[in-house]
Amino acid sequence: MDVEKLFHMAGGTGPTSYARNSSLQKKASDTVKHITLEALQQLYLEIDPKTINIADLGCSSGPNTLAIIKDFVQTVEMTSSEILQNPAPEFHFYLNDLPTNDFNSVFKALPDFHRQLRNERGGGSSPSVYIAGYPGSFYGRLFPNNSLHFTHSSNSLHWLSKVPPTLYNEMGESINKGNIYISESSPSAVSKAYFKQFQEDFTLFLRSRSEELVVGGRMVLILLGRIGPDHVDRGNSFFWELLSRSLAILVSQGEIEKEKLDAYHAHFYAPSKEEIEGEVGREGSFKLDQLDMFQVERQGHDRGESYGSAVARTVRAIQDSTIIHHFGIGEGVLDNLFEIYGRLVDEEMAKEEIKPLTFVLLLRKL
Repeated sequence: MDVEKLFHMAGGTGPTSYARNSSLQKKASDTVKHITLEALQQLYLEIDPKTINIADLGCSSGPNTLAIIKDFVQTVEMTSSEILQNPAPEFHFYLNDLPTNDFNSVFKALPDFHRQLRNERGGGSSPSVYIAGYPGSFYGRLFPNNSLHFTHSSNSLHWLSKVPPTLYNEMGESINKGNIYISESSPSAVSKAYFKQFQEDFTLFLRSRSEELVVGGRMVLILLGRIGPDHVDRGNSFFWELLSRSLAILVSQGEIEKEKLDAYHAHFYAPSKEEIEGEVGREGSFKLDQLDMFQVERQGHDRGESYGSAVARTVRAIQDSTIIHHFGIGEGVLDNLFEIYGRLVDEEMAKEEIKPLTFVLLLRKL
């Protein structure tokens, strides 16, 4: 699977779109927003630039990226007027995601976004905010040398650049048949393959950003993770286990082929705190100022649905592009798949809590 050409969140604004099914991701970002905004404020106080350049990596197609841009603008403007007593700088925002991302949905929302900024100023002039799209993989260079002051990435870096190639033997057959991620039945070579791919990708990410950020520039990264050395837990890996079970049920119903399930694997990795610290230290371009782990609080859903249904909608908005391509299924089968998945999540939650973990990293360019 060519991730760069195929993987994207569900575009548009329809009922299964990422724009309407990304509240869990926003909740994660909001939970640590104080860390993000304090880091931006501290950076701004240190350098006081006339123009501040900020990149949002993995911006996707929903409203979340514009919400955080608004927070960035308000934080810097408040710092300018109340602390530095200077005019606010110009803001240059660079929105990055893979070329298949639905950037148009974001761009269509910009007139209303700028209008909202003006209205919040009492109808006066809007702040000097310039927003551009930067398609491409963040596992490599995207921006000129020393061009960025601040980099933000939320719910993106747990996605790998590709499915680890060593999950397949010399004959092209999977060594992890029946599983789409690391499972209790997976050979030890599977977790090693995923970890190796994470090491390669995360190191390349850090090296690329180190060339693009100015000295003293900051990065705030929010990504899914795990506790300790065990890859199989009742957290993020368990959601993949339930998706594997859901796909196996479709095999038993004759909706998809077993051979296709055996060959389907997630390009995902939930690192541990120790693995993250190790890669940051080995790459050497950044000081890790902060690394916190948290759980996103479960909350009521305004659609009157179960937690499992909400999770299923979220996962569908993320995974439908790769599932449809790999299995060649239509919307009806996809509806059935995620109805099963939501039910399994609810059944498991009734037995024991599922506790996915998230990390927030604050890094400073040395």
